[in-house]
Amino acid sequence: MDKLQGMYVERMATRQFTALLKHFPAVVVTGARQVGKSTLVAHLLEDRADIVVFDPVVDVENARADPDLFLDNHRTPLVLDEIQYAPELLPSLKRRIDRRRTPGQYVLTGSQQWGVLRSVAESLAGRAAFLDLEGFSLFEVARPRMSIHWLEAWLDSPRSVIDQGIHRLKDDFSVAERLWRGWLPEAHFVPRELVADFHMAYQRTYIERDARLLASVSDWQQFGRFLRLAAALTGQEINRSQLGRDIGVSPQTANRWLDILKATFQWFEVPAFVGNLVKRVSGKAKGYIADTGLACSALAISAPRALPAHPAWGALFETAVFSEVRKAASVLSPRPTIHHWRTAGGAEVDLILERDGVLYPLEVKAASNPSRRDTAGLLAFRKSHPGLRIADGLVIAPCDKLLQLSENDHAMPWDACCRRGS
Repeated sequence: MDKLQGMYVERMATRQFTALLKHFPAVVVTGARQVGKSTLVAHLLEDRADIVVFDPVVDVENARADPDLFLDNHRTPLVLDEIQYAPELLPSLKRRIDRRRTPGQYVLTGSQQWGVLRSVAESLAGRAAFLDLEGFSLFEVARPRMSIHWLEAWLDSPRSVIDQGIHRLKDDFSVAERLWRGWLPEAHFVPRELVADFHMAYQRTYIERDARLLASVSDWQQFGRFLRLAAALTGQEINRSQLGRDIGVSPQTANRWLDILKATFQWFEVPAFVGNLVKRVSGKAKGYIADTGLACSALAISAPRALPAHPAWGALFETAVFSEVRKAASVLSPRPTIHHWRTAGGAEVDLILERDGVLYPLEVKAASNPSRRDTAGLLAFRKSHPGLRIADGLVIAPCDKLLQLSENDHAMPWDACCRRGS
C-alpha cells in the first residue's frame, strides 16, 4: 500500500482517476499486487463509498451466488476490490449501468489481465474507463512542488527544457539503493534489513497464489527459476524460441509462463520500431521486469553496495528508467507509444517515444559521465530515417546536470524534473 506509517504518497494517477470518475459510470483500476490500488481508491473516495474486498475462496456476502441481491444491499459509489474473484457480478453491473448511466457509480480493481479483467473490458465496453496503476515512480516519492515530470516537459518542448534547464529530485536513497529496494510502496518504507524479507514474501505470495490461479503450474521450484531467468533477461530482446532452455523447460512452457508474468503485471515488453528499413531492423520485442527490487531479489543481490559492480547493473538501471518513462507516459493524454530500435548491424536506441508524429529517441547509460560516444545510436537512428520528424535525443544517466553531448543530443539526470510552465 502507499499509505504507511501515517504517510500518504500522492500518485500521478490522481488527476486522471478523478476525471474518469466524473465522466464514466465505472472505473476499473488495474495493476500488480501491492502497488497501492486500494489505497488510492480509498483515499480519494474517503467515506463516500462502500468498499467490498473479494476473496478467491470465500464468497463474500454471497456476491457470486446472488449478484443482484448483493448489489441491492450496497449504495453507490461502490468499490469492488479484486473483482477477478467475483466475475458473476459483471452481467448485473452491466444491466444496472444501462438503466442508469450516472458517472462514478462503481470502481473495480483487479490484479490480473487474463480472464475476468478481459471479460470486464468486453462486458463494460463503453461503460467503463480503465486506469493502470504501478508501483511508485521516482517523481512520486520525491514529491516535488510546482514541478512536472521531465518526460512531460520534454514531449511538450525539448527546446524549452534545454533553454530553461532542470532541477534534481530529492530522494531519500542513493541510486543503487533505490533500484535495490524497487518501487513497490511497502519496500519504500520498510527498514533496509527487512527489504529482502519483503521481496521474498512477495515472490512466494505471487508464485503460490497468482500463478496457481492463472494456470496449471505443477513445478513451483522450476517456475521460481523461470522468474529468476526473467530478471536476468530484463532489458534484452526476447528470443521466444530459445526462452526457457537454460532451465530445462520447453519453449511452449516458457512462453506460457512469460504470459503469466505479463498477465499479472510483472513483465512488460516494448515492440521494435519499424520504419522503412524493415529488413534491416530487428523485429524482436525487448522485455523488462516490472520492479527492479524484485529483480535484485531474484538475482540474490544482497545489498545496495553490491549492485553497481554486478553484471546486471546496466540492465537494471535501464529497467528503472523504462519504468519511470512508462509510469510518466501512462498519465499523459494522448499517451505516447514506446518502441525500441536495433539494426542487424548492432546500432540501437533503447527507447523511442512517438507522439503527434514526432519521434523522441532516448538512450540509457548507467555511467555518471556520459559522453559524445553515447550518442552513436541516436545518430544512427537519424541517418536511417532522414524523412521522419525526430526530436533532439536524450541520454538518460545518473549524472549531475543537463549536458550537451552533440549538436542534437543532451544528457539528462535520471532524477530530473522541470518547473511547471517551463
